[in-house]
Amino acid sequence: MGSGMSRGRRRSFGAGASGGMLPLLALQVLIEYGRAGASRPPVTAALLAANALIYLRPGALDGILPSLTRVSFNPWLIIEYGDLVRFFLSPFYHLSESHLFYNMTSLLWKGIQLETSMGSVEFASMVAALLGLSQGITLLLSKGLLLLGDYTAYYNQYAVGFSGVLFAMKVVLNAWSEDFVYLHGMVIPAKYAAWAELILIQGRFTGRGRVGRRQSARDAPRRLWRCSTCTYDNSASTDICEMCNTAREDNAFSQRQDHQAGGNGELSVNEIRRRRLQRFDR
Repeated sequence: MGSGMSRGRRRSFGAGASGGMLPLLALQVLIEYGRAGASRPPVTAALLAANALIYLRPGALDGILPSLTRVSFNPWLIIEYGDLVRFFLSPFYHLSESHLFYNMTSLLWKGIQLETSMGSVEFASMVAALLGLSQGITLLLSKGLLLLGDYTAYYNQYAVGFSGVLFAMKVVLNAWSEDFVYLHGMVIPAKYAAWAELILIQGRFTGRGRVGRRQSARDAPRRLWRCSTCTYDNSASTDICEMCNTAREDNAFSQRQDHQAGGNGELSVNEIRRRRLQRFDR
């Protein structure tokens, strides 16, 4: 889905001065659409503008658009109360500037390629279908996990973001690729790379309870930790989320890890950003 939110931590968004990422995003869009001979796909541009306007909420839009907490995707609320507002609108909301920037950078790259090759009408239809499928599959999986065992945290989790649609677009984009990619020590066909990456990430938690939420401090160094802001699964060797740069909340473990590493184990902000940007450099 994108960024998940714990019940006690729902950030305000669209407020305050820009941290520099939105101007950079605007520059990237201008470069792509301003190039001589560029196709300038309109549906991709509309999606970029819609996501940005919803995040920024300028002028009268602030009073018209529903709040983040009103639209956050929550399987329990959607299934039990038929809350379709959460089902359809949550992909267009983002928690932070970095969350919006990384998703829109990915959308810009994937959208231009797909819309140029498919045509705007077919691309728009595909995006609508992928949005419904990604949201629907998330609902079915969360409900299924609840029925199979103690996975209440999945069922009650809040999330927003365009990541589900972007993942599906990546699958479509690579569906007919004959190339091979290197993933975690394995060489696999590019058309299966997105699924393999998803399975590898989730497979790390098999038999370990609710995505590491029940792990003990003693076992933590051998496992991953999930960012409470964007739900990205990070290596236990870093205390800063590689997706959104949010500090790990488990301060006790972080301090102990820093002490053991002599204070030299933490990645620099520039290195984290470089690694994150590499995820979209395809």
